[in-house]
Amino acid sequence: MAAQFWRDKRVFITGHTGFKGSWLTLWLHRWGAEVYGYSLPAPTNPSLFHLARLQNCVQTTTGDVRDLKHLSDTMAAVQPDVVFHLAAQPLVRDSYNTPIDTFAINVMGTAHVLEAVRHTPNVRSVIVVTSDKCYENREWLWGYREDDPMGGHDPYSSSKGAAELVTSAYRRSYFQQGGDTKAAIATVRAGNVIGGGDFANDRLIPDFIRALEKEEAVSIRNPHAIRPWQFVLEPLSGYLQVAQKLYESGQQFAEGWNFGPADTDLQTVSQLCATFNHSLQKNEVQPVEVRLESQAGAPHEAAFLRLDISKARQRLDWIPKMELYTALELTAQWYGGYINNEDLRALSESQIEFYQNLT
Repeated sequence: MAAQFWRDKRVFITGHTGFKGSWLTLWLHRWGAEVYGYSLPAPTNPSLFHLARLQNCVQTTTGDVRDLKHLSDTMAAVQPDVVFHLAAQPLVRDSYNTPIDTFAINVMGTAHVLEAVRHTPNVRSVIVVTSDKCYENREWLWGYREDDPMGGHDPYSSSKGAAELVTSAYRRSYFQQGGDTKAAIATVRAGNVIGGGDFANDRLIPDFIRALEKEEAVSIRNPHAIRPWQFVLEPLSGYLQVAQKLYESGQQFAEGWNFGPADTDLQTVSQLCATFNHSLQKNEVQPVEVRLESQAGAPHEAAFLRLDISKARQRLDWIPKMELYTALELTAQWYGGYINNEDLRALSESQIEFYQNLT
């Protein structure tokens, strides 16, 4: 059982105050892990980290992955069993405005984490979280496989492709059998993650909630764009599974892994908007008017993106457990709780419990 494996494990998470990092922190805390976080303060206000009162779930060190010495000293003091590297500049459109910071955080930050691991002898398992956008996107209908070329049209996507190359170089140079350390390293690539507690700019669901609070229409840029939407706990379950495999079996699983939705859940932006509005109404929340934003002068964004998850299905026996409709229902439920001032820690834990009980 996964819960039994994680009990009393020392887990070090970079970026634990972010959206996915907060859900991962709460899940590991529920399973009895000793969670240590290294991150800048929560990147948004409000944030899941504070709304769900996660401060008491994790021992936090405030720090920047660009600071190698501080990061290394912190990791050495913790001597974790498992490391999850989630800290990142995570937004495509922001990367056009801050390309140097994006490359510094996403590329050199990854190198710093791996360098810190190299000098922390207790670490056995490392998960580096990149993105589905790490692939050279040819806008084709087929899903990208783990051995397809890295690339990236924009600074964000390129930085994630580069983080994959950095990880591969470190793995081959220092973490192979007989290398400097016993740690095994995998990269994980997921699609457009949705769920309660995301308040980032230029993301569809958070834009919906901000429009709802301001009683305004939400503007969408690419109504016909197709994305691999999935509930936040879906890829996290894959990350946790790979981390356990690395710990137990070592280099056999030290490679890249895709975690995406079923092909039947690929929807356009406009379809997702309509379904999410329906889910909001079911949770007694007013639907939001949707308007098309002009694309004149807008930066490039991919029109079609899909992941091939055959390897995870075959070698990990991992499959997505939740249909997109249910994912949107849970997301609407969470934001309904937020609007109605409910206990968001309890609501988040109930959604983790619900997900674990799915077959």
